[in-house]
Amino acid sequence: MQLSLLPKQATSKIARCLAGGLATATVLIGVSTAVVPAQASAAPSSTQRIDGWIKHALLVMKAKGIPGSYDGIHRNLMRESSGDLFAINLWDSNAQKGIPSKGLMQVIDPTFRTYHVDGTSWDIYDPIANITAACNYAAQRYGSIDNVNGPY
Repeated sequence: MQLSLLPKQATSKIARCLAGGLATATVLIGVSTAVVPAQASAAPSSTQRIDGWIKHALLVMKAKGIPGSYDGIHRNLMRESSGDLFAINLWDSNAQKGIPSKGLMQVIDPTFRTYHVDGTSWDIYDPIANITAACNYAAQRYGSIDNVNGPY
């Protein structure tokens, strides 16, 4: 479904929410296919959007006492997903066990649930929720996302 086929009020809400996160827009209309067409899932996000997500995640992390820096998050995010919000790894050992790594920071579902940060979305593909859960995990395991220089 194209956005132009949605009611005008829903379209304007979606447009305002896309900058704040896909999950917010999805909740507003109750479906994700109207927000992001399938072909969009393989495209890396713009540098500006990635920058905004990282800065937003850092604010949440600061409020929750989770250590990490912009550079540490950016380095890991680009290595893990190249900025593809809907990246999913279907070939590694986790995928072979049926729990593929997902999202910007390539988090598996059990790790996401365990290290989810209160106040963020429960959608693993939500950029803020994905980044903060990954950073929370890295903080517990390695002291900070800044100490992660390879797959974690």
